[in-house]
Amino acid sequence: MNILELSGVNKSYGSFRAVDSLSFKMEKGTVFGLLGPNGAGKTTTIRMIMTIILPDSGDILLNGEKITMDSLNTIGYLPEERGLYPKMKVLDILMFFARLKGIDKETALKRTDYWLKRLELENWRMNKLQDLSKGMQQKIQFIATIINDPELIILDEPFTGLDPINTRTIKDIITEMKNRGKSIIFSTHIMEQVEKMCDHILLINKGRNILDGRLREVKRRFRENAFRVYLDEHGEIDFSSYGGVDHVKKKDGYLEVFLKNDEEIGEILSDIVKRHPVTRFEMYEPSLNDIFINVVEGKNE
Repeated sequence: MNILELSGVNKSYGSFRAVDSLSFKMEKGTVFGLLGPNGAGKTTTIRMIMTIILPDSGDILLNGEKITMDSLNTIGYLPEERGLYPKMKVLDILMFFARLKGIDKETALKRTDYWLKRLELENWRMNKLQDLSKGMQQKIQFIATIINDPELIILDEPFTGLDPINTRTIKDIITEMKNRGKSIIFSTHIMEQVEKMCDHILLINKGRNILDGRLREVKRRFRENAFRVYLDEHGEIDFSSYGGVDHVKKKDGYLEVFLKNDEEIGEILSDIVKRHPVTRFEMYEPSLNDIFINVVEGKNE
């Protein structure tokens, strides 16, 4: 089943079309990567989902129905720019956001205590937000996003300001939530994080859907007839003797060998392994970062 569906959504500001006939579906219980270059329309799309702004036309459905104020309470949204109150105490901020989402006082306090301990912030509960580091503020923003135990969680650059340890902690929590059946929209410019976390990706550019699919299928779609060869530190290969090799890219610690056709790969690999000090080889799969650049620049259209 789909938790979220956009159909023919448009949004313009004057003569500028920020979102252009955007349609996509998001399955329940998945981590969904919302990607695109700066100015692609990601933030506008998220704000329309949250009803912060309204589309000029098209439909946005949550669980098959139009989004209402009540259904908004089942969504958690972490914006890229922090939206908390710097002069309020941490405890008061989290209690305020929990109560705003309709959570009773006792439950709100229990959840606040749990998450402050989980993210090692319990000793800062009575401090004003402005007294905390940027990373600690980001963790408070994250707690405020999930304090209502939302069904749909929208995370826009959630790891901003976090060190590697806290980044891992937040990733673990996101994985736990997915395993509990939560649905997560993950928007970031860091493709390595998307590859590790997302089940499905949507790439938009100039407000349009230009690439949409499950991550494994997308990577398979852009796979080239190539392999990687890892040599020992003194190893070298003269590829001029291999007529099936189209070109070779030298990388740090390995070579990417691109072939002219599929039929040559077994024969060429077998010969290379027999004649050269190969420590490892593997089929080449383009990184999501490479796919992102190629599609946005129109190299794969």
